[in-house]
Amino acid sequence: MPAETHVERAPIGPDDVFALVRDRLTELLDVDEAQVTLDADLERDLGADGLAVIELVETLEDELAERTVGFAVDDDDLAELRTVRDVVDLVVAGLDGRD
Repeated sequence: MPAETHVERAPIGPDDVFALVRDRLTELLDVDEAQVTLDADLERDLGADGLAVIELVETLEDELAERTVGFAVDDDDLAELRTVRDVVDLVVAGLDGRD
């Protein structure tokens, strides 16, 4: 089987998604990991503007696409992302096919 078509499909749970989101936010926004809690407001608490949220989602899509075939976030859902929990819930729903 060619490497390009083989994707590891290990389950990714909410805790794994939160850890991934936290890691990417600390990198993108240059914030301390302790600031990135589930209830942290992306804009008010972490200083993320709309472009940062788009970059976060694109980064997550790229990384998760390597693990999960067809993972994508609908652009219409971006406006609803206010907290870290919103991002985690959106990703988990997308991974479960409930988006």
